[in-house]
Amino acid sequence: MKTIIVAGTVALLIALLGTPLLIRLMRRHGYGQPIRIEGPKSHETKRGTPTMGGAVFVIAALIGYVVGHVATDDPFTPSGVLVLLMAGLGLVGFIDDFFKIFRQTSVGLRSRAKLAGQVVVAAVFAEQVLRYPDKIDLTPADASLSFLRDFGPLPFIIWAVIMVTGTSNAVNLTDGLDGLATGSTIVALAAYVLIGVWQERNDCISFISRQCYQVRDPLDLAVAAAAILGACFGFLWWNAPPAKIFMGDTGSLALGGALAGLAICTKTQLLLVILGGLFVIITMSDVIQVTVFKVTRIRTGQGKRVFKMAPLQHHFELLGWADTTILVRFWLISSMCVALGLGIFYAAWLQT
Repeated sequence: MKTIIVAGTVALLIALLGTPLLIRLMRRHGYGQPIRIEGPKSHETKRGTPTMGGAVFVIAALIGYVVGHVATDDPFTPSGVLVLLMAGLGLVGFIDDFFKIFRQTSVGLRSRAKLAGQVVVAAVFAEQVLRYPDKIDLTPADASLSFLRDFGPLPFIIWAVIMVTGTSNAVNLTDGLDGLATGSTIVALAAYVLIGVWQERNDCISFISRQCYQVRDPLDLAVAAAAILGACFGFLWWNAPPAKIFMGDTGSLALGGALAGLAICTKTQLLLVILGGLFVIITMSDVIQVTVFKVTRIRTGQGKRVFKMAPLQHHFELLGWADTTILVRFWLISSMCVALGLGIFYAAWLQT
């Protein structure tokens, strides 16, 4: 538990103090966020706001994780390290953000190039988590589908790539309103801190029963989640509306990758659909909008829209809702999804 506290606290302080330094650096060089022409008109006031803030909390999380282990003399584990290496997705996002700033356009990497980068990072992660067996031959992940525990084999690398790319893109879609993606990710990460601690206290080495969890390094997964959580807290201070800086794809892809990595290593892959319910809702709004538009355009020659604009948060902006109203209500939805997911996790433990 000391490692969790130290890692989270150090990451929080680095992000809290480091973000304004990046803000000043970005402003000095004129590196600001381009705004989509077709976006809500209210976003025009955000043009030029510094972006790529995700770089700060990715670095803060990595330093917090390392300092937490060194300060408490707690050994590093493959599971925790591999989850934090999902920050490699942040590099893909950084390249995308850099092209946007350099070209001063809302379009960065081409969609195929961006997806290819995500697939490569996800595939490397999927291959690595099946390695590094411990004394009882547990690896960071198993080639199985899981909800609360493993329950069936599957083509793991393909499934992991789908999970990682899907989750990272879902967080990316959610990052369209000041503080929305950051705050929603915080509550999901808090859930994984609790899940990791619970699995540690009920692992199959010290608690041999039907209720135990066969998860390698659950406590270190909680440490990794706490480090990212603390970094997000520090960043949210500056990202809350009106945002002084945006996380950009650098941050959203890294956060999505970390959530997917935590779900895979804690063997709660499908539970992530509930814990990250807000991300699912927002992603589905975009899928529904695009699908209905294309189908109706083919049938009638004129595409129809279900929402005024997708993703969903922009629909409510165009309805006239204040940004803070949308933010708080969506945070509440995210919190309810996390509460439901944790309730299912605990209830299943009681029934086994």
